[in-house]
Amino acid sequence: MDNKENVLKDKSYKFALRIVKLYKHLAEEKKEFVLSKQVLRFGTSIGANISEGNQAQSKPDFVHKLSIAHKKAFETEY
Repeated sequence: MDNKENVLKDKSYKFALRIVKLYKHLAEEKKEFVLSKQVLRFGTSIGANISEGNQAQSKPDFVHKLSIAHKKAFETEY
């Protein structure tokens, strides 16, 4: 296993943890379920796509996975 620091992976993981907390707040405190589930899906898929990109079989595959993560970040922001 590569022990190099992966800033993107680390930040996306921390972001996913914040998204989960936001989801819990929206669902439990605000009783908002539709949007909170969507934010949870988009926000946590960023890190999943980055992880997939790190296991890419080629440079185009890597770029594709990271572009998906980028799109999910924009969807989460929206």
